[in-house]
Amino acid sequence: MRGLTGEGSARTRGSIQAVSAALAVPTALALLVSGCGAGGTGARDEGPAHADSVAGAAATPSAAPSKSPDNVNAVKLIKDDPRVAPEVKRELKPCVADEYPVDVSYGNLTEGSADDVVVNVLTCGDAVGVGSYVYREQDGSYENVFKAEEPPVYAEIDRGDLVVTKQVYEKGDPVSSPSGENVITYRWTSGHFTEKYRTHNDYGKVVGDSATPVPAG
Repeated sequence: MRGLTGEGSARTRGSIQAVSAALAVPTALALLVSGCGAGGTGARDEGPAHADSVAGAAATPSAAPSKSPDNVNAVKLIKDDPRVAPEVKRELKPCVADEYPVDVSYGNLTEGSADDVVVNVLTCGDAVGVGSYVYREQDGSYENVFKAEEPPVYAEIDRGDLVVTKQVYEKGDPVSSPSGENVITYRWTSGHFTEKYRTHNDYGKVVGDSATPVPAG
């Protein structure tokens, strides 16, 4: 299980596979409505995103594009954002004390005057990604320029590109063994994210130990 982040804290995350392979999509959705965690609708918007300004989440723009904004309140960004699914907002609650299940990372994805903010909303119990969002600083506020809300999902910054990983379950897959994953790379072009690359990785199936042949004698 991943560690949790408090409001406004920032950290990056490694691989989605380790934290989400233990749950299939139906299991993740069940956790959202039954436990302390963030919810999702299964809806997805991965194409060009129209920016909607998020009120009340203003921050001072950085002077240089490479500088991360200070004290970004990721939980407030999600809760104040009209583009985030209502279920995600409703279920986004502290897991322990004031610790919320959100991962936050910063990077220059949209060629703006300040670093962009990538927010991943997770479940409390198993850290399954249920929503991924990108916020761009514009005129003192942050606007949502990308969202993906079909779990398990996780977004990361890779050398200036947005990389979204989604695990794939085929009919008959056990909850602990998805068949593979889709890794989708987006690039900021003409004011929105466009898909540039898509890679599918099949996971190998673990084969049980076979009997050792008896030496001829």
